[in-house]
Amino acid sequence: MDASGDRRFRFGYQLTGDDLHDPVAAARDAEALGFDVVLVADHVGPGVSPMVALGAIAEATERTRLGTLVLNYSLRNPVQLAWEAATLDRLSGGRFELGLGAGHTPQEFTATGTGFEPARVRKARLMEGVEIVRRLLDGEAVDFDGAHHHVEGARIDAARQARLPILVGGNGAALLGHAGAHVDIVGLQGLGRTRADGHSHEVDWRAERLDADVGHVRAGAGDRFGDVELSALVQVVDVTDDAERTIADVCARVDGLTTEDARVTPYLLVGTVGEIVAKLRACRQRWGITYFTVRDRRSFAEVIRAIAPEPAG
Repeated sequence: MDASGDRRFRFGYQLTGDDLHDPVAAARDAEALGFDVVLVADHVGPGVSPMVALGAIAEATERTRLGTLVLNYSLRNPVQLAWEAATLDRLSGGRFELGLGAGHTPQEFTATGTGFEPARVRKARLMEGVEIVRRLLDGEAVDFDGAHHHVEGARIDAARQARLPILVGGNGAALLGHAGAHVDIVGLQGLGRTRADGHSHEVDWRAERLDADVGHVRAGAGDRFGDVELSALVQVVDVTDDAERTIADVCARVDGLTTEDARVTPYLLVGTVGEIVAKLRACRQRWGITYFTVRDRRSFAEVIRAIAPEPAG
């Protein structure tokens, strides 16, 4: 069994909806409910700027870690980004986790006057950026001459943590393999192509798709696979005595989703508290996923309380 089979669970809460009117209060509540990480998304426009919001949250919380899920790297410069991340890490007492993605919403690129390049180009730029940011966070002076970045003599004050965790969220063999080789956390989402509206995604929650995604991470990681934390962004949480009804409803809304896959996918946590706890353990056993992020803190707090007695691995 991989080391991940013994890794303790972590639970993240992503601020959403009304939380964004008072992110500090929502973060305090999530901390009180037992969440390990409070996360902020990154969509230019209405809502809060993630790094600024996390700075305020850092001052208002004591225990929870703080993260981005995920910053749109395509709109950022790696040196400035690493500078902000290291500063936030030091000011938060070493609690920051930097989540990055390639960006996918065309309107955000249009609004910022940034060219919307093909996905393969955005992902390639992200992969280079991860390598630059990693070295800067570790306190190195960086020279880098790649296809998408040219950096000379860049240096910042290192992060407080000896290794500030970097999460990469996305899909595709190249990106997931690179993440396995270079980052600390891989964010699995079960999402496919962006739909015509420019915001929503196709969904692929087939178990064999997830098998393949984890396989790409494993291939890239090699001997370090046991050190890579696998994370799932949960799309539906429903604590209920009638799991089959909710599963049937979700399957009716998600093209191609079978009830068999719905029962095992980590992106859908439905059932009694005991059933959800059993599913979390099954996902850890099959895929090594131990870090789950949800957007329903009140309902999911019951699950956290039920699984809390599990010893740290």
